[in-house]
Amino acid sequence: MNRRDFLVCSSLAVSAGVFGRSLAHAQSAPASGAPAATGFTALRRNVGLFTGRGGTIGWLVNKDALAVVDSQFPDTAQTFLTGLPGRDDRRVDVLLNTHHHGDHTGGNPVLKPVSKKVVAHANVPALLRAAAERSGKPLNPLTLPDETYADAWRAELGDETVSAKYFGPAHTRGDVVIAFEKANVVHMGDLCFNRIYPVIDRPGGGLIKSWIGVLEKVSAEYPADAIYVFGHSGPKFQPRGTRDDLGVFRDYLSGLLDYTQKQIDAGKTKAEITTLDNLPGFADFHQPLPNRLGANLGTAYDELTAKETS
Repeated sequence: MNRRDFLVCSSLAVSAGVFGRSLAHAQSAPASGAPAATGFTALRRNVGLFTGRGGTIGWLVNKDALAVVDSQFPDTAQTFLTGLPGRDDRRVDVLLNTHHHGDHTGGNPVLKPVSKKVVAHANVPALLRAAAERSGKPLNPLTLPDETYADAWRAELGDETVSAKYFGPAHTRGDVVIAFEKANVVHMGDLCFNRIYPVIDRPGGGLIKSWIGVLEKVSAEYPADAIYVFGHSGPKFQPRGTRDDLGVFRDYLSGLLDYTQKQIDAGKTKAEITTLDNLPGFADFHQPLPNRLGANLGTAYDELTAKETS
């Protein structure tokens, strides 16, 4: 496999489904409500990505091992499993979840029965249970990981080394970065939204200021020529990119805090601050109202005005 991206399979129709009101569904539903196109894109050295409805899935298929990063929803998880190039009905050696949100773990019950194990950060089980309790819906036990880790995880899978690392609270307090080290492909999950207003899960431990630092740590951690896979992207942008895209998103988060602090200093209320429809300087992130900027501003306001705790 060479370095040029090529489309292996595309335009498979999937059902739009009925979107709930949960945070995870809100971050993944197409604005139009139309079915999403699904497809497999190869990246480097037997590693690729799958797009559909929900957070971007990463995959590794070599002659000795299969690995999957995230699982979207049950319908697209099944589409992924059926169409994964080179799988040939083999079991998945490991399914790794980047974090707990339903558009990244909702397909776990489909993939877990054909996977040897499911791995996630140590905070993910409690976050899954708390999210289920808030939604009032029971948590499917097959969604839960079999194995967790606090700081880092690593495995040799055929001729590839796959690693996961926790850099601290950001989008939630359970997000990790997963690297296919020899392929030099880094899956960010929802630690990077490529030119689209993000979800910031404050109830799930999300912290904007810490998120900025996490992005800076990630940029320094991995090779300059890594291909980055993003959980979500704007309609004019791709779910893959470079270190520069991490910088753009970091600058957005910094701009979000700076703008909100200036409005607070000017005596504006939270209700007044959250009426903005596009953050100045970040036109590429813009979407027609209603968009997530109001929620982002509200979360920034809550973070900036929260009382210090010991």
